[in-house]
Amino acid sequence: MEEQNCDYRQIYKIETPQKTGKRGIRGFKIWLVVLLCIAAFGLIIGLAVKSLLSDSVAAAPAEPYVGVLYVEGVIARGNVDSWGRAVDYQHDFTLDAIDDLIGDSNNKALILWVDSPGGGVYESDELYFKIKEYRQSTGRPVFSYMASMAASGGYYIAAPSDAIFANRNCWTGSIGVTIGTLYDISGFLEKHGVDTVTITSGKNKSMGSMVDPLTDEQRKIFQSLVDEAYEQFIGIVAEERQLDISAVRKLADGRIYTASQAEELGLLDTVASYEELLSYMADEFGLEGALIHDIIYYDNSFMGRLLGRLPLPNGPASEAEAVLSLIHNEVNFPVSYLCEVLKAR
Repeated sequence: MEEQNCDYRQIYKIETPQKTGKRGIRGFKIWLVVLLCIAAFGLIIGLAVKSLLSDSVAAAPAEPYVGVLYVEGVIARGNVDSWGRAVDYQHDFTLDAIDDLIGDSNNKALILWVDSPGGGVYESDELYFKIKEYRQSTGRPVFSYMASMAASGGYYIAAPSDAIFANRNCWTGSIGVTIGTLYDISGFLEKHGVDTVTITSGKNKSMGSMVDPLTDEQRKIFQSLVDEAYEQFIGIVAEERQLDISAVRKLADGRIYTASQAEELGLLDTVASYEELLSYMADEFGLEGALIHDIIYYDNSFMGRLLGRLPLPNGPASEAEAVLSLIHNEVNFPVSYLCEVLKAR
């Protein structure tokens, strides 16, 4: 048998060795990027910590001053956007701020800057009583300035003021109560063959449910809730504005009034600018020379301060979500002193 010669030599691809200089440049670039990322991260953390440790509200002056509280937006607890950031009117902050003013001898008066469509019956009444407490316990005057709107609950909280001034373009009034819109989709469900069963302990336990028609009895129950809150509202307007209760009942049909119309009806004192209110306070109440101290809420939480610097998107992502959000808000909003038309402004 003839012996075969086998060649076991392997064939290698000849490669040119990498030059040390290029490898060094690439490594330097990587380290540079890493160092820049570390520096940027440190800068963000530093700004966040600095923001967190800074004062959320400017300290009150150590000399005579007038405190200005801003009631802007819906008067309710828990006003946040879809990211959980506090927005607009903050109820507990406002109540606490008034308590601070009561205990501060340097404070000489309170201005409520109102730009609100109203809000919940409970929150509006709670703020009303806190303003009354300020006046009664300190003997200091309270003034209200109505900006673009002071409707329903927005007017409710302004009523106990020593003087109410309004911008000439302000819409106010809307003295009344709403329980929101109750949706009945039972007919729609029946049309599409959808059956629902609600288990309750009584026939009126689930009244207002979207899947069950409202009975006459349930309608009367809801109306009684609205009527009682309405009587409370017109009673406060009559008492604080020194108007005849029958006259208030006549004008308090829920309509919106212009500033000049409201002045004619006795719902406010003067249609004027904010500067004219300050002049009036100085001349009539001896507050000339007092400082004006704005008391504004800032979200002092770590995430609130951090996210507050970012332009985060907000709002429903689709038309369907917008409709569902509207229904959810209408169904879940309690009995309120809220002007529905101005709520969306």
